Amino acid sequence: MERKIILITGGQRSGKSSQAEHLALSLSDHPVYVATAHIWDDEFRERVRKHQERRGPQWTNIEEEKYLSRHDLTGRVVVIDCVTLWLTNFFFETSDVEKTLETVKAEFDRFTAQDATYIFVTNEIGSGGVSDNAIQRKFTDLEGWMNQYIASKADEVILMVSGIAVKVKSDK
Repeated sequence: MERKIILITGGQRSGKSSQAEHLALSLSDHPVYVATAHIWDDEFRERVRKHQERRGPQWTNIEEEKYLSRHDLTGRVVVIDCVTLWLTNFFFETSDVEKTLETVKAEFDRFTAQDATYIFVTNEIGSGGVSDNAIQRKFTDLEGWMNQYIASKADEVILMVSGIAVKVKSDK
């Protein structure tokens, strides 16, 4: 298997995760789902449980909040859901955009050095306007720059709009 990176982006509830899962299942009978969420409370834990149940037994589920490269996924089709929560887990520790961006870019490069098909899910949080909260503005900048970095490395970029997949970039 040759390495391939696909980025799926869009707004909240635009169909990003469903598109990623559908794509993964079209490429593999046994894809991997890497959940980057930190489970903060019981409501979120229940949401995670429902997502796992919906995906079914053909999926290998991995919960990894930060260090994706710990997992050898060579030869697999992998959905990483999502970049926003992954960045949050690093940013939460420092609130330093430059340091977080440097750390996450290096981790992304280590992880995607494996020959696998990667389907990254992310959010276009900067499309919703400018927040009056300074920390939120910093995080929006961080996510925008990381999304650009992943898109620059990606073979394909798909923008989800109201459940419709719009190809923004196709194979390098």
